Amino acid sequence: MEPQGLLIFLLIGAIAGWLAGVIIKGYGFGLIGNIIVGIVGAFVAGLVLPMIGVAIGGGIPGAIIHATIGAVILLFLIGLVRRG
Repeated sequence: MEPQGLLIFLLIGAIAGWLAGVIIKGYGFGLIGNIIVGIVGAFVAGLVLPMIGVAIGGGIPGAIIHATIGAVILLFLIGLVRRG
Protein backbone atom coordinates (compact mmCIF):
# COMPACT_ATOMS: atom_id res chain seq x y z
CA MET A 1 0.00 0.00 0.00
CA GLU A 2 1.30 3.42 -0.90
CA PRO A 3 1.83 6.00 1.87
CA GLN A 4 -0.96 8.19 0.47
CA GLY A 5 -3.42 5.27 0.49
CA LEU A 6 -2.44 4.33 4.03
CA LEU A 7 -2.94 7.93 5.18
CA ILE A 8 -6.43 8.05 3.61
CA PHE A 9 -7.26 4.66 5.16
CA LEU A 10 -6.25 5.90 8.63
CA LEU A 11 -8.04 9.23 8.15
CA ILE A 12 -11.29 7.49 7.18
CA GLY A 13 -10.95 5.22 10.22
CA ALA A 14 -10.37 8.20 12.52
CA ILE A 15 -13.34 10.15 11.15
CA ALA A 16 -15.64 7.12 11.31
CA GLY A 17 -14.55 6.26 14.85
CA TRP A 18 -15.06 9.86 15.99
CA LEU A 19 -18.49 10.08 14.36
CA ALA A 20 -19.53 6.80 15.96
CA GLY A 21 -18.35 8.10 19.34
CA VAL A 22 -20.50 11.21 18.86
CA ILE A 23 -23.53 9.16 17.81
CA ILE A 24 -23.12 6.65 20.65
CA LYS A 25 -22.42 9.08 23.46
CA GLY A 26 -19.93 8.18 26.16
CA TYR A 27 -17.41 6.38 23.98
CA GLY A 28 -14.31 8.45 23.36
CA PHE A 29 -11.20 6.40 22.71
CA GLY A 30 -8.73 9.07 21.58
CA LEU A 31 -7.16 9.27 18.14
CA ILE A 32 -5.65 5.76 18.02
CA GLY A 33 -8.76 4.20 19.54
CA ASN A 34 -11.01 6.03 17.08
CA ILE A 35 -8.90 4.80 14.17
CA ILE A 36 -9.13 1.22 15.43
CA VAL A 37 -12.89 1.49 16.04
CA GLY A 38 -13.37 2.98 12.56
CA ILE A 39 -11.31 0.28 10.84
CA VAL A 40 -12.98 -2.56 12.74
CA GLY A 41 -16.32 -0.86 12.11
CA ALA A 42 -15.65 -0.84 8.38
CA PHE A 43 -14.97 -4.57 8.57
CA VAL A 44 -18.18 -5.16 10.57
CA ALA A 45 -20.20 -3.11 8.09
CA GLY A 46 -18.62 -5.03 5.23
CA LEU A 47 -20.03 -8.21 6.75
CA VAL A 48 -23.42 -6.97 7.98
CA LEU A 49 -24.65 -4.49 5.37
CA PRO A 50 -24.56 -6.85 2.36
CA MET A 51 -26.51 -9.43 4.38
CA ILE A 52 -29.39 -7.00 4.81
CA GLY A 53 -29.16 -5.72 1.25
CA VAL A 54 -27.74 -2.25 1.92
CA ALA A 55 -25.32 -0.77 -0.61
CA ILE A 56 -23.57 2.54 -0.08
CA GLY A 57 -21.98 4.60 -2.85
CA GLY A 58 -18.28 4.66 -3.50
CA GLY A 59 -15.59 7.19 -2.87
CA ILE A 60 -14.35 8.65 0.37
CA PRO A 61 -17.77 9.91 1.60
CA GLY A 62 -19.26 6.46 1.00
CA ALA A 63 -16.34 4.83 2.82
CA ILE A 64 -16.80 7.16 5.80
CA ILE A 65 -20.54 6.45 5.98
CA HIS A 66 -19.92 2.72 5.61
CA ALA A 67 -17.27 2.65 8.33
CA THR A 68 -19.34 4.87 10.63
CA ILE A 69 -22.35 2.55 10.43
CA GLY A 70 -20.12 -0.40 11.29
CA ALA A 71 -18.44 1.51 14.12
CA VAL A 72 -21.84 2.44 15.59
CA ILE A 73 -22.81 -1.25 15.50
CA LEU A 74 -19.49 -2.13 17.14
CA LEU A 75 -19.85 0.48 19.91
CA PHE A 76 -23.44 -0.63 20.53
CA LEU A 77 -22.24 -4.22 20.99
CA ILE A 78 -19.39 -3.08 23.26
CA GLY A 79 -21.96 -1.19 25.36
CA LEU A 80 -24.10 -4.30 25.67
CA VAL A 81 -21.12 -6.40 26.77
CA ARG A 82 -19.99 -3.81 29.34
CA ARG A 83 -23.46 -3.61 30.89
CA GLY A 84 -23.97 -7.35 31.00
